[in-house]
Amino acid sequence: MWKVGLVGTGYWSEKHLHAWRRIPGVQVVALCNRSVGKMLDRAQAFGIPESACYTSIDAMLAEAELDIVDIVTGPETHLEFVEKASAAGKHIMCQKPFARSLEEAERMVSVTKKAGVRLMVTENWRWLQPFQTIKHVIESGTLGRIHTARYMHSDFYTTRMAPDKSIPQPFFRAMPHLLFYEMGAHWFDTWRFLFGEPSRLYAVLTSVSPYVVGEDGGVVTLGHEHFYGTLDMSWSTRRELQGTPGDEVKANHKESFLIEGDKGTIRYGASGQITVIDNEGAVSVVAESTELDHEESHYRLQSHFISCLNDGTAFQTSGEDNLRTLQLIFATYESAREHQVIPIGFETP
Repeated sequence: MWKVGLVGTGYWSEKHLHAWRRIPGVQVVALCNRSVGKMLDRAQAFGIPESACYTSIDAMLAEAELDIVDIVTGPETHLEFVEKASAAGKHIMCQKPFARSLEEAERMVSVTKKAGVRLMVTENWRWLQPFQTIKHVIESGTLGRIHTARYMHSDFYTTRMAPDKSIPQPFFRAMPHLLFYEMGAHWFDTWRFLFGEPSRLYAVLTSVSPYVVGEDGGVVTLGHEHFYGTLDMSWSTRRELQGTPGDEVKANHKESFLIEGDKGTIRYGASGQITVIDNEGAVSVVAESTELDHEESHYRLQSHFISCLNDGTAFQTSGEDNLRTLQLIFATYESAREHQVIPIGFETP
């Protein structure tokens, strides 16, 4: 039986706890959180005794009998918590974004290796139903050699972040790096999962909402050896602009994806349907409907984590692997700084 101690009982922890409860051979035996109220609510909901609830990770590591520490807190805490869990000999699953800098991430990878414990970053987007389906189509060879990929994400999240409104993650308002740090961790990891490692990157970012400090929109171009792709992302888009023309937009679908190869094109739109169009124009439906099934994605991800612990195989999103995702995140901000839009004045002749 793998015994888990979960640190951080906030907004997203419920999905972790639901997944752990479903996986055979796993038991959550301890919770840790600074806010006692939230922690006790989670403990009651998931049958964890109050005596197994801690306000200090040091106390939890010293008193609870654990094999795994599941870190579901912000990136500013990750280095400290990973170092402490490693020193205690615990395997670690760590929430994304993995680190505030490459240096912090490299240090976490190093300390876990030295301690002889396993470290995986909690990247659930590659485990979502649409991207698992798209990956299967790509690997089948149906599209042939890919030459273009266009991914668009549209939401109106930052336009709802007025100070007098309650939102699940209010700290987003003050983050200097927002969209491509918080969500870019998902997007770049999923991109790498589907297409491998890009060798070139160009970014232009923008800030639209007056309620946030960081960027809430931008376009990133990614270059590979044989093709290019774009990420066109926004958290400040009006609801009616979600998806692509002609799609019936579902409430939880904010994505559209078009991947073109020399044998065919795959299209995923806001309705959740995934289709393939061949060179003769014939359309085949790969999936009539797919969902951004976050809870199921966590079940798949956390099952993968346990399976790898059981048989010693590599994690898909190990700490070391995630260094490459972080490199793309930080390169996005570096590129955007280098290519800031500068107003150009024209003199009348």
